[in-house]
Amino acid sequence: MINSRDKKQCSGCTACANICPYQAIQMKPDNLGFLYPVIDSARCTECGICDSVCPFNHVCNLNDSLPQPYPYAVRHKDMNQLRSSQSGAAFIAISNWILEHKGVVYGAGYTDSFEVVHKRSVTKKGRDEFRGSKYVQSHPGNLFQQIKTDLLNGKEVLFSGTPCQTSGLYFYVNSALRKKLYLIDLVCHGVASPYMWRDYLRYLEGKYKKRIISVNFRDKSFGWHSHRESFCFNDGYTIYPYFSIYQDSLLRPSCGICPFACLKRPSDITIGDFWGIERNHPLMGADNKGCSLLLCNTLKGKKLFDEIKDSVQFQLVGIEECLQPNLIHPTFIPHYHLLLEWSYRSGGIVLVMLVLKIIKKIVRITNLIKYGIS
Repeated sequence: MINSRDKKQCSGCTACANICPYQAIQMKPDNLGFLYPVIDSARCTECGICDSVCPFNHVCNLNDSLPQPYPYAVRHKDMNQLRSSQSGAAFIAISNWILEHKGVVYGAGYTDSFEVVHKRSVTKKGRDEFRGSKYVQSHPGNLFQQIKTDLLNGKEVLFSGTPCQTSGLYFYVNSALRKKLYLIDLVCHGVASPYMWRDYLRYLEGKYKKRIISVNFRDKSFGWHSHRESFCFNDGYTIYPYFSIYQDSLLRPSCGICPFACLKRPSDITIGDFWGIERNHPLMGADNKGCSLLLCNTLKGKKLFDEIKDSVQFQLVGIEECLQPNLIHPTFIPHYHLLLEWSYRSGGIVLVMLVLKIIKKIVRITNLIKYGIS
C-alpha cells in the first residue's frame, strides 16, 4: 500500500490513484499545492497494485533501454517552428509525426486560469499549447486512464512530461499496450509549487488592476539564452519581471532526491535545451535561436528519431558534451526553502517575495566577502 508519510518518496505522478481498482486513492494537495495520495482505508484491500506502479519502487531504465543513449543536437528546419518553440523544436518534429499517423499527443498546457495541467490533442493546433517551458508541476488528472483507452483502440500515443510522470505511466500501462506508447521526458530542473504560481498571478493582476491573458516562462523574443518571464494583460500591456521562485526555492521535496537525474532515463526519448552547443558546433547554436538536446534512450526511441530526421538539422555528439547538471545529479534544494514555506503559510506570496529579496542580498554580500564577486 502506498505510503506518502515521507514526502520525498512521492512525485505526485498519479499512477497509483489511476490504477487502484477500488478507487481507494485520491490525490489531495498539501499547503503548497503539491498532490499526494490519500488512502480511504475503508475501500483499500492492501492488494499492493499501487506499489507496483510507483516510480520510486523501480529502476529508471526500461525493458529495451540502450546501454548508453544516442545524444543528438537537433534544430527544426522550419524557422517558424524554431521561433515558436523554447529550444530547437524537437518536440514539434516528433509530435508532428505522431499526429500525421493519426495518433494522439499528451502534454502540459493551461486551464483558463493558467493552472498547469496535462491535456490530450489530436491536432497540431491543440498540440501547440504543449510547447514551451512550464516550471510548475502539472496535474495529469485521470489522463492515464484515457491514454490506456487510446492504446486499446489501437492508436499511437505520445506522452510528454517529467521523468517521474513518464515512469509512472510506463508501469501503469501493461507491456502489450506499450508497443504503441512513446514516452518523452524532459531534462528536468524540478517542479515548483502550483499554489505559489496561482497566487503570483493573482498578485500581478491585483497590482496592475488588469487581467492576464497569456504567460511565458521563458520569453524567446529576448533570445534563446534569455530567462525572462513575460505576462501579457488584456489591454496588451506586457511585463517582464524576474521572479526566482521557480528556480530552486520551493520545489517539490522529491525533486531534491530525484532518481531520474542521470543518463538512465525512464523514457524512449529525453529532450531539453542543449546549453553550450555553440562551443563545439557553432552552426547549431551560435545564432541564439535555440537548439534541442535529444537523447534516444531505447530502440523504440531511436526508430522514432529516424522517422523524423528529414524535418530537422541534427548532429550526433559525444555524451560528455551534453552532461548538464540535471543529467548527473538532482537539483540542490537549499535549506532556506523551509523558511519560504513558513513565509508562505504566514504571509502568502508577498512575504515570500520579501524574504527572497533579503536572502538574495545576503547571498550577494556573502559572495562579495568570500570571493570578491557580486
